[in-house]
This record gives sequence, C-alpha cells and structure tokens, in this order.
Amino acid sequence: QVQLMESGGGSVQPGGSLRLSCAASGNFRTASVMGWYRQVPGNQRELVAVETINGGTDYADSVKGRFAISRDNAKNSVYLQMNSLQPDDTAVYYCYAQIYRTIYESPNDHWGQGTQVTVSS
Repeated sequence: QVQLMESGGGSVQPGGSLRLSCAASGNFRTASVMGWYRQVPGNQRELVAVETINGGTDYADSVKGRFAISRDNAKNSVYLQMNSLQPDDTAVYYCYAQIYRTIYESPNDHWGQGTQVTVSS
C-alpha cells in the first residue's frame, strides 16, 4: 500500500555531487522517519542519514559534513544532497520510511528498490 520511489543516482568522479530524491506514495497518515541507507554487495545495509518528521537528523560518521538530508513533509519526500563524493560512497542507496497508516496502527518499515551510486576515479 506504500511505495517509495527513488531517483537521482548515477556515476560521478571523486569530489562530485549527486542529489537523491525519494517520494512516498499510497494511503498513509505519517512518515515519522524518512531517510537513506546504503549497501555494498556482501555487506550489511547501513544507515546513511535519516530525518524525523520534526526535523531531527542522524548521520553516519562517514558522511557527516559531506551529505545533507532534507524533507518536504507536504510531498512526503526526502532528499539527500551528497557532496565531496568518494569511492567508498559507492553503493546501492535505499530510501527508508517508517510509516503510520492510521493513528490506531503501529508503524511499519518500508524500503525503496534502491538506486545505484558509483564514484569512480
């Protein structure tokens, strides 16, 4: 009932920038948390950045000072501005949302299908 649509991935050179976008669609009341995780084949999926509906943020130490997360709650969207990209940032980036469908239900985790980010010298 909820879909997360990602866009903005691609290939860049070290030091370059990308902006990822994700829009949540479907019937739900609130996306209490939205953000981004990333995964390299063979590795665990790791948090990149998340933002709560009231603006609180959490970043992975490896991206602090380089990445910036933002939300547009009216559009149920979340963005990730990635600057000073490095080869170690290469991964599939997944949009994440913690969704309340109604006020009476507990939240559920939802994931996008992922968008590839490649940083290559």
